[in-house]
Amino acid sequence: MKRTHYCGQVTENQVNEKVCVSGWVHHRRDHGGIIFIDLRDRSGLLQVVFNPEQAALFAQAEGLRNEYVMTVTGPLVLRPLGTENKQLTSGKVELHATDLMIHNSALPLPFSIDGYTPVSEEVALRYRYLDLRRPEMQARFLLRTQVVAFIRRFLEEQGFLELETPILTKATPEGARDYLVPSRVHPGEFYALPQSPQLFKQLLMMAGFDRYYQVVRCFRDEDLRADRQPEFTQLDMELSFCDEQTIQAITETLIVQLFKTVLNVDLPQPFPKMSYAEAMRRYGSDKPDLRIALELVDIADLVKEVEFKVFSAPANDEKGRVALLRVPSGAEFTRKMIDDYTAHCAIYGAKGLAYIKVLDRAQGGLAGLQSPILKFLPEPVIEAILERVQAQTGDILFFGAGDFKLVSESLGALRLKIGHDLNQVQPGFHPLWVVDFPLLEFDDKAQRWQALHHPFTAPQISDVSTFQAHPGACLSRAYDMVLNGCEIGGGSIRIHDAALQSAVFELSEQEQQEKFGFLLEALKFGCPPHGGIAFGLDRLVMLMTGARSIREVIAFPKTQTASCPLTQAPSAVSPEQLKELFLQIQKKQTN
Repeated sequence: MKRTHYCGQVTENQVNEKVCVSGWVHHRRDHGGIIFIDLRDRSGLLQVVFNPEQAALFAQAEGLRNEYVMTVTGPLVLRPLGTENKQLTSGKVELHATDLMIHNSALPLPFSIDGYTPVSEEVALRYRYLDLRRPEMQARFLLRTQVVAFIRRFLEEQGFLELETPILTKATPEGARDYLVPSRVHPGEFYALPQSPQLFKQLLMMAGFDRYYQVVRCFRDEDLRADRQPEFTQLDMELSFCDEQTIQAITETLIVQLFKTVLNVDLPQPFPKMSYAEAMRRYGSDKPDLRIALELVDIADLVKEVEFKVFSAPANDEKGRVALLRVPSGAEFTRKMIDDYTAHCAIYGAKGLAYIKVLDRAQGGLAGLQSPILKFLPEPVIEAILERVQAQTGDILFFGAGDFKLVSESLGALRLKIGHDLNQVQPGFHPLWVVDFPLLEFDDKAQRWQALHHPFTAPQISDVSTFQAHPGACLSRAYDMVLNGCEIGGGSIRIHDAALQSAVFELSEQEQQEKFGFLLEALKFGCPPHGGIAFGLDRLVMLMTGARSIREVIAFPKTQTASCPLTQAPSAVSPEQLKELFLQIQKKQTN
């Protein structure tokens, strides 16, 4: 018995044909002495009918249970009128079995895979091979396959070459800890798993390959979140003799055509662009979710002279910020809700969350307002604040005051939470380019500058002496593609001049020769201007499928603790292996 069709691909066009299908028993039903089996494979479901008139075959079918693996042959016939399943491609037909082969039985499952029974993530990952049988999971990975196939076709048509870069490489700082691999043949020395192919793809540009891409596995030893994993897949790209507009045009077209081809969704083109400074000012985030209309409003100029130091101190500090978030209908928030929002802001470092409820704007003055902070602010200042945000009856105003970054991040997070809580998230996909990032940021602990993205990003000022004189004021030639509040792609024009690269390293990296000597040397042998971008493929597929986290679109992901319940990784290794690698385990110190 050899399979001729997939279950979800047969239609009324094959009626009266003899077909052979294989798969798993999804459901079994006995009706009026007839056995009905919903047979499942990766393409979908097909109803199989076993008739008691074929006694031997029927007796064999009576032993079938959920998740048994079988192959069945028989003619395809139209279902009786009124019994069609319009939700299935194969829902107008059924297979009347004439031959059956049971390949394997199955134990009772630890959880149902019919999509209706919730299961904890720990259990789902422990039995991931069962979890992946669920139709919605199969659909996600079929879509992921379509996404990668489309990307490859598109880039090859654009003249890109698919080239592979090393997995065992040198440890270099790229914003997270490296995963290290001890070398047996070089005792005491280590490889690092790449956080990205950044340096190698730049070297490929120096080698003259001009347009490179790779669907590549990357590794970062960092704390996990819903959209982070220790190992992830990246679409990596690099181009020579280009500028920001060239790269943005190519990749924007890639994403637009991808969504149209795979999802039949039309994205707006060109994507809107917003500077980093504007994104932080209006949304408190460098990856703003444009589906939520709420925005932050600065009021520092209105509170500089007030006696309330909580507001006036940051208002007079060049590194400070005083801003508010106006929430229509928020005056209905209970005390508990406000306390919960205050606790949410505290996660981001905020020490409190001041508010004003606008109960009746028509009363004027303070009469229609409710707030613990009214007594600290002069009435003209309050009126100016209400006027600036066009406050209306029923609004609530949430205030943030302090360090610019802290206020922006806490109010930005509050904006997102309230938007979701109040169902104020517009449907669809809202893409955006964020540009004009600062090149460097100052690390107060280390007392030195560090690259905001990575130290290979070109500054907008190419003159070395000018850059060295004003490093903190320099913007970068970096750009991020943002979709629904997620950064799906980030890139930049790279530094192709050895002197400028060395100057950036001197400010942001003291061990430049040890870590990047090979790059500085390569830059001196004829490096073309170049730039690139990398897309988080897992994150992109997560958004396209509507999944809640990238774990749902990675076949075998790790948990929040970077472990694998299925294989029990990470795990201890034998003393013999440690000895071979010249390693010793040091017990963790406990206080």
